[in-house]
Amino acid sequence: MSQTASLNRTFSQADFNAFAALSGDDNPIHVDPDFAARTRFGQTVAHGALLCAVLRGLIEDLVPGGRQISQSTQYPAPSPTGVPLRFDAETIAVDNGVSTIRLQVMRLSDMVVTCTGQTEVAS
Repeated sequence: MSQTASLNRTFSQADFNAFAALSGDDNPIHVDPDFAARTRFGQTVAHGALLCAVLRGLIEDLVPGGRQISQSTQYPAPSPTGVPLRFDAETIAVDNGVSTIRLQVMRLSDMVVTCTGQTEVAS
């Protein structure tokens, strides 16, 4: 039986700016709406690390106090500002105290997956 954790979140430009200030990643695609408007995305988009930070909170729900051993993520589509996102984590296997967890972020407006991956967490 798999365990799941999920939440919905919508990021504002202020969220992107705050994450950029904390992380030092001030790439204009994340923090400059005028610049981003001229890109193929048409607006600012979330940092991949910001999405992973939210997913890490869901991982903690599944394996409280767990030690993350590895994580692999891909970003097949953008996560724009102001667009509701669904974050999902699902335990797909447990072996010798190590949980393998599937990760996903999806735009709720069009059901497009914006982040997908997997992590291993030792309990």
